[in-house]
Parts: sequence; C-alpha cells; structure tokens
Amino acid sequence: MPSVLTEHDTTNNHLHIDNVSMTFNLPNGSTVHALKNISLNLQAGELVSILGPSGCGKTTLLNIIAGFLTTSEGQVILNGHPVTGPDAERGMVFQQGALFEWMNVRKNIAFGPKMKGLPATEIDNQVNELLETVGLHGFGDKHIYELSGGMQQRVALARCLANDPDVILMDEPLGALDALTREKMQSLILSIWKETGKTIILITHSVEEALLLGERLIVMAPRPGRILKEYHLPFAELGINADLRDIKKRPDFASNREEILSMIWEMEEEIMGSTG
Repeated sequence: MPSVLTEHDTTNNHLHIDNVSMTFNLPNGSTVHALKNISLNLQAGELVSILGPSGCGKTTLLNIIAGFLTTSEGQVILNGHPVTGPDAERGMVFQQGALFEWMNVRKNIAFGPKMKGLPATEIDNQVNELLETVGLHGFGDKHIYELSGGMQQRVALARCLANDPDVILMDEPLGALDALTREKMQSLILSIWKETGKTIILITHSVEEALLLGERLIVMAPRPGRILKEYHLPFAELGINADLRDIKKRPDFASNREEILSMIWEMEEEIMGSTG
C-alpha cells in the first residue's frame, strides 16, 4: 500500500474559484449578499489561511468549496471539473470534531476507507500510520469521550486524511482549544502539510494563527464578503523546523500582525457603526 504520507502526482491538481458570488434569500423576502466576485487560484500543495471580521463570508466560501452550498454566480473548479456537491476529494475538519461518539478512535479513522470497501488489512495499516502521524499511537482503542479536545481534533484530522482528499478544508479547527494545545496543533498542521503535500485552506479568527499557518493569507471584507488583501508569507515554511514562539518574535511577523489587526479593527468599527 502506498504510504499516506507519500506525495501524489499533482500535475493537474489545482483549485480555481472563479468569480463566485452568493446571495441568500430570507423568508421575509429580503436578501443577504454573503459573497461578491471571489476569485482565487490555488496550486497543489498550497497552505492558505482566510481571515476577516464576523460576517465576511469565510465559512460560506468554505462550504461552497466543500460542495455543501451552490453558488449564486460563478463556480469552483477542482482538478479540471466543477464542484457540484460533497466529494471525498475535499475533506472537512470542523471546529468541533463531529466524530462518531459511539465508535472508538480506530473505528472513527477507519470509517471512510471502510465505506470505500478497502481490504481490512490495508485499512488497519493505514489507521496505524495515521495514528502515528497525528501523535495518537496507543490511543486507538480509546472512546472519543475519553479524549481531550486537542486529541479529538487529532482524530478528526486523521479521519480526514484517511479519505486521502486532494484539498483539506478547516473551519476554525483550533478555536475551542486552550492556548498550549492550540500551539501544538498548529505545529501538527504544518507538519502534516509538509509531509503530505495536501492543499489546505484554513479559516480562523486569530490573526497570529492566520500568519503562522498561511503561505498565502487572504483578508476578507464584509457586506458583501470580498477579498480585501492578500499576503504571501514565509512563516509557515519557517514553522516546519522552528519554534512557533520564536517566529512570533520576528520583526516582520509583528509588523504584519499589527497591519492586519488594524485592518480588522477598522472593519469591525465600521460594522458596529452601521448597526448602532
């Protein structure tokens, strides 16, 4: 069996978001323009973080890429074909792990491969490797309720990887964790990104996290949601072999953080002013 950590042939693997807009029609007859003219082109293996104030459409965009929502205008193309619904080529990791509480860790991770009808021996080998990858060796027989929040998110990440998606979508995956656990999980995400070569799109409300986990960082503005600014950053690559706390001390990290924080605060104040 090919290792789950072996990079795939990604010659034609890319994600193109083509002029996507999204309008929701409300029961009272009014409409909400959630997204307007979003266009992005991602090469295989890119790590992208998306940041913005509440209501800027970050999660809506992620759900469109996942295939959970259909666009009002535009389209999402992955590997040369349009996204028309959920598919195993796109894996999702939610803020809460959405794990099967009645299954143990091993069975949670094995669920996707089992549904594909893979041989039991191949599934066992894959699960064992993934347990090692996410730092849960020895926890395969534990029940989900026996695990900490950080461990549960490790299981969620392993379950996502078990389906071997081309693109991993993360919606605030670390938002509910304490600071220390969150930092460990940030390092784990960087490690998995580097080892697997997966394309990862991560939504977060944390400016520091967006800087640490984004080769490309997209700042979105609200009403309607649109791309305000894009950054190309060195910190994710540096974080593979460096202490994340040392990276946060870099002058260029601090200057980017202050610039983006000011941008977000300005948008938040504008939102509060328009609703006050």
